[in-house]
Amino acid sequence: MWDFIKKTLKFIWYDDSVLSWIINVLIAFILVKFLIYPFFGMVLATSHPLVAVVSGSMEHDVNFNMWWDQNKVWYEGHGITREQFVEFTMVNGFNKGDIIVLRGKDSYEVGDIIVYTNTRYKNPIIHRIIEKNGKDFYRTKGDNNLVEDPIIVTEVIGKAVIRIPLLGWVKIIFTGFIENIMGVVFK
Repeated sequence: MWDFIKKTLKFIWYDDSVLSWIINVLIAFILVKFLIYPFFGMVLATSHPLVAVVSGSMEHDVNFNMWWDQNKVWYEGHGITREQFVEFTMVNGFNKGDIIVLRGKDSYEVGDIIVYTNTRYKNPIIHRIIEKNGKDFYRTKGDNNLVEDPIIVTEVIGKAVIRIPLLGWVKIIFTGFIENIMGVVFK
């Protein structure tokens, strides 16, 4: 039995064949999907501990002062001053292709960036809370969007706590390839 285990491990880790490579990829996928991702979900109290940003709704494309000058009419018209905005989390937004680490939480505040699911959209949405309507509803808005999106508190998956630049492109390219070439649609 030990000889079989040794030969198998040697084949998986040291062999340079295509089959060995495929087995390594499958093992990595299984470990990430069924052990690492659920572990981080449990630690961070959310079903989605990591999300890839797949749209430009939170992009600023310029420094904060220029971005504020371009957007201040909308925010001030909705009761959010520059002084308030600079106290918000991730004040400079983030870009398509970034990875966002989420943490589940019981309550959220104006300025928090949250991820939520909604049947209107294929992917989870990441926007900033711009208004709390009682304890059951939020109005959210992507920093780069012109209109807000009302949501129900129960749709929230978690709050953005860390941004990892560019790493989300791996997911975007992979799922785009699978969707376009193989006809599989991810939700």
